Amino acid sequence: METDRLHPWKVSAREAIEIQKRLTHKIRITPMDVRQVRSIAGTDTCMSRETGMLWAGVVVLGYPLLDKIEERWIAAKADFPYIPGLLSFREIPALLKVFRSLRSRPDLIMCDGQGIAHPRRLGLASHLGLLLDSATIGCAKSRLVGEFSGVGPERGDYSPLVYRGEIVGAVLRTRSRVKPTFVSPGHKITLEESIDIVLKCCTKYRLPEPTRQAHLLVNRVKRRKSIGLARD
Repeated sequence: METDRLHPWKVSAREAIEIQKRLTHKIRITPMDVRQVRSIAGTDTCMSRETGMLWAGVVVLGYPLLDKIEERWIAAKADFPYIPGLLSFREIPALLKVFRSLRSRPDLIMCDGQGIAHPRRLGLASHLGLLLDSATIGCAKSRLVGEFSGVGPERGDYSPLVYRGEIVGAVLRTRSRVKPTFVSPGHKITLEESIDIVLKCCTKYRLPEPTRQAHLLVNRVKRRKSIGLARD
């Protein structure tokens, strides 16, 4: 996949915040033709605290059958520190390298992170969507910003996530009586479409299959590589 170099990556935290403020005006929360979606890429990363090594993975699934098309991963040093709200500057450089290695271009990308449910409306999913000029969805395990009321107990129940008077996402019950997930559109897709696709990608588990498979991939590779390093 082609990527757009919108800004440098070796920046300070203050510079990163200014970049986010500048890019947020480029985000488009607009409808997409979901009938044309034939493949969805899921992304995730994991890190070794001991070595500072970051594993980034992308798994592409067919849609709606959720059959695996391809998977790719990369190991790289994390150059940016862990700072809430600036996760994209830590993870995206490695993820971009993985996307460039894909044989196919997915129609939609689902990230383990936030979309516009972010202090500057530019979470990892939104940032990645801009760089790849792709529709993206953020599907996170926890909340970064916003307030919401109680979520019903059944699959498909959700509560709007409101931040500074604006709906920026949804707290969605993907399985009945299971802890909800935090869904927000990233780029080139609406919240309603994001909710619908996330639900269709959740089968037996709380997390949607694209990001769940990416999570399994990077943790599997991390364990394998860590064992290999311990034996050397």
